[in-house]
Amino acid sequence: MNKTTTTFDLILDKKYGKSGSPKREQWEQGFETFRIGAMLGEARRKLNLTQEELAEKCGTSKAYISRIENNASDIRLSTLMRIIQKGLGGHLTLSLDF
Repeated sequence: MNKTTTTFDLILDKKYGKSGSPKREQWEQGFETFRIGAMLGEARRKLNLTQEELAEKCGTSKAYISRIENNASDIRLSTLMRIIQKGLGGHLTLSLDF
């Protein structure tokens, strides 16, 4: 039996095109939005906060927190920082990759 390994990058190349193509860039941006929401939800649960409690701490609504965690809403950087700093008591670290 011939076993070949297919990497995740090869799957993405096939489905969305090579890295840098418009379709691939759109997918990667969507994935990063999803990842931010997942990280915020995980941090909130680690701190034993409900979405409503987190919303109160950072001055937004439960519905907005839910939309972010479920990848249904774009988020402004200033709002993200407020949620992380005031709501979760954390710090945001950014990096650029070229």
